[in-house]
Amino acid sequence: MNNNIKIFILVIVILILGVLTTVFLRTDGDIGSTEPGKYDTFATCLKDKGAVFYGAFWCPHCQEQKKLFGSSQKLLPYVECSTADARNQTQICIDKKVSSYPTWEFTDGSRLNGEIPLAQLAEKTSCELPI
Repeated sequence: MNNNIKIFILVIVILILGVLTTVFLRTDGDIGSTEPGKYDTFATCLKDKGAVFYGAFWCPHCQEQKKLFGSSQKLLPYVECSTADARNQTQICIDKKVSSYPTWEFTDGSRLNGEIPLAQLAEKTSCELPI
């Protein structure tokens, strides 16, 4: 086989592997999964009831809060408060006077700070928590 053909095949294989890796990483390992998450309905209800979860990507408590929702975290009414360089706060969070993470805000204007148990979020919003 001539060297140009070998190089062409190698480039094609690398491109295919890159695409597959990207698809795998974007779906968190659930390639082809159409199963709803356990808390999909709950997370959607929180959003529908006007609850908002303010957090920062670098915040370990925010990461733990998201983990409570498992694969349903993608449906959370989440607002990122950190700029990409992690040095400043986004304007929406400045305007809302969010001073700690995580912060949950509700339609009645009340807030809860820190990692909030799902049962407490359910009670606050009247959303049904799956068993």
